[in-house]
Amino acid sequence: MASATADSSAKILSDLNVNAGDWPPNLVKNLHLLHPDQIELAKMLLVLRQSHLFQHWPEPGVEDKRKKAFFAQVAKLNSCYPGGLASYVKNAKELLADSKEGKNPYDGFTPSVPTGDKVLSFGDDNFIRFEEAGIKEAQDAAFVLVAGGLGERLGYNEIKVALPAETTTGTCFLQLYIESILALQEASSRLSQGTCQKEIPFVIMTSDDSYSRTMNLLESNSYFGMKPTQVKLLKQEKVACLDDNDARLALDPHDKYKIQTKPHGHGDVHSLLYSSGLLKIWHDAGLRWVLFFQDTNGLLFKAIPAALGVSATKQYHVNCLLFNEKQKKPLEELPDSLTVMDMKLTSGRLMVINVEYNQLDPLLRANAHPDGDVNCETGYSPFPGNINQLILELGPYIEELKKTGGAIEEFVNPKYKDASKTFKSSTRLECMMQDYPKTLPPSAKVGFTLMGTWLAYAPVKNNPEDAAKVSKGNHYHSATSGEMAIYRANSRILQKAGVKLEDPVPQVFNGQEVEVWPRVTWKPIWRLTFSEIKSKLRGSCSISQRSTMALKGRNIFLEDLSLDGALAINSIDGAKVKVGGLIRNKGWSLESIDHKDSGIPEELRTRGFRINKIEQLEKTYSEAGEFNF
Repeated sequence: MASATADSSAKILSDLNVNAGDWPPNLVKNLHLLHPDQIELAKMLLVLRQSHLFQHWPEPGVEDKRKKAFFAQVAKLNSCYPGGLASYVKNAKELLADSKEGKNPYDGFTPSVPTGDKVLSFGDDNFIRFEEAGIKEAQDAAFVLVAGGLGERLGYNEIKVALPAETTTGTCFLQLYIESILALQEASSRLSQGTCQKEIPFVIMTSDDSYSRTMNLLESNSYFGMKPTQVKLLKQEKVACLDDNDARLALDPHDKYKIQTKPHGHGDVHSLLYSSGLLKIWHDAGLRWVLFFQDTNGLLFKAIPAALGVSATKQYHVNCLLFNEKQKKPLEELPDSLTVMDMKLTSGRLMVINVEYNQLDPLLRANAHPDGDVNCETGYSPFPGNINQLILELGPYIEELKKTGGAIEEFVNPKYKDASKTFKSSTRLECMMQDYPKTLPPSAKVGFTLMGTWLAYAPVKNNPEDAAKVSKGNHYHSATSGEMAIYRANSRILQKAGVKLEDPVPQVFNGQEVEVWPRVTWKPIWRLTFSEIKSKLRGSCSISQRSTMALKGRNIFLEDLSLDGALAINSIDGAKVKVGGLIRNKGWSLESIDHKDSGIPEELRTRGFRINKIEQLEKTYSEAGEFNF
């Protein structure tokens, strides 16, 4: 039997015109088990100097199914990367060599503070004009949510978009996003006076880890009111991990027949959209814009109408939404966001691009900024941060992707043990969606829109332990701070519209000191723009700091309201409800909890408090008509 096996393997190698001594003995012994296409994959791996993958293979007859499963994975990895594994390993070797030598990816660039007139101040006439322009454009837009991850980093073992954005109503992030898009859809149709409401497409980029859970969340909640035909899920595949500077593919430490894989980064969203054919469908349907955003920023849609208005007014091909950021933080407190700056090449070309925070300081120090990134007289870094919301004009976007197929410039970020530059753990190639502008020609119009952090940016990405380590005064980026930021933004918007609010009070939850404002929430259908908010307020209104207010309905008007307690209004579209007078009750309080108490739901432990609903005034209007109370 062994002789027949050896003869079979020898014939296979002869047909391949390969010397048996050039192939790993453990692989040669098993060749007769493999189909011709699997043998070709083995040959490719050996050409790429990946023979270590077969060193552990036992004799034929032992774990043969797992050996074949190995090649099924190799085939998938080979088909999912442009140019296959050969291109992946080639690119990896080049990038790893540059990293090992310490090459600066920005050699030849001179940084400067981005300039322009795209700085918006919430509530002024300029902001209101841009908001109205953005609402009109929304019906010609598609939205793309990059949501591939789970919530383990947050201390939450579900998909991140299932996490409640706030616990007053329990609205999760995905519900908030869908309801915001539907409100934009309705408002845009109303402003354009269209006879038929256009449906705004919504794409969610998922991963193997999140695809089925995202679909289940949608289906079990009837897509949160959106038509299923409006929603499209795309799935991002992972890429192979690398063990060393020679780009040797890493085996999974728990499975010797499996190559370790990790996400390639959210830059894959461009190639997925292009290969799916969705961009052409949208273009043929007359759409003009594609808006990209990430998964756990509860404030984002407060800024989208004005930012889209800027894109339309300025005719930007690319528009990045920015915020002011304080610097001089300890390295471990730097967020996973980016700084935007003008970069002038030695050729004289000027580009507006994103720079990673860990690359920013050395870049500035090497270019006439001896102190690196420091706060200027405004108290913020002169270089604004990018919140990873991009607005692209669809036509130029398609033309660019025809050239690149959606491929985005990659980078590698290995963690070295010591000066020998050996790896602490495996790494992989990555790409980021916001690096798309780097491939654009000089004629492309790339701009930005800068808004206040309080209005547009409150990501949730740190668990309680990591957030508690952040120095006071810096952003915690936790579920605790994210929820409080929603209440702060809503309260400040009402203040700007003329409502009197008591000052917030500091409280500590999960080791994080936060400002606690009145817990004010509303459904997106109640308001989208500042002008709409002002139209829902009449007379003199006031809300105490300890109050809670939840508005769920389109036509709810606050008239001479004095709230000191908890108020919840639910109404159908045909009900017009006027709420006024003095409303006082014991209200709802915030009760601290221990985030280590496994008996408490994770979505509460992540924020360190729960709401104690002592007393409230709650009214539901399920019939059409006009109502007062």
